[in-house]
Amino acid sequence: MSGGAYDDYFKEQAATAIVTVKDVDAPAFIKAFAEHLKRQGRFEIPKWADVVKTSKHKELPPLDPDWLYVRTASMVRKIYIRGGTGVGGFRKVYGGQKRRGVCTNVFSKSSGKIARYVLQQLEEMGLVEQDENGGRKITKEGQRELDTVAVQAAATEEDGDDE
Repeated sequence: MSGGAYDDYFKEQAATAIVTVKDVDAPAFIKAFAEHLKRQGRFEIPKWADVVKTSKHKELPPLDPDWLYVRTASMVRKIYIRGGTGVGGFRKVYGGQKRRGVCTNVFSKSSGKIARYVLQQLEEMGLVEQDENGGRKITKEGQRELDTVAVQAAATEEDGDDE
């Protein structure tokens, strides 16, 4: 088998392969799932969403008005890939460096209220459930919905590559 034929063989297999969240680029999936959440209308945006800071090391609230949809999409993707993550884990993941002037920077965790609220909303929607070992894990319905959005994201990603 020559190199070109070998590549063609795997391209054919990739075209027929099942697409999951793990197969799609993270930014493409997060953008697609955030739009899906916004269109669906089941995710409730709280009153405090436009004034809250995402962490104590931040100076201002997010500029994007749909930032909570994006954060939710990112969190549900992380739960899909590695279940058992709880509020404390997400506080670490979304934390950052607190700048203290002339002193050295120090790591600061993000807001727990935001992570807790997002996880509670995802539980109400039926996408995640509490894990017996702590944290949250994805449900069968949640996995089905996320994989459906991943297929759509992969299709739009391929359309963007052709242009």
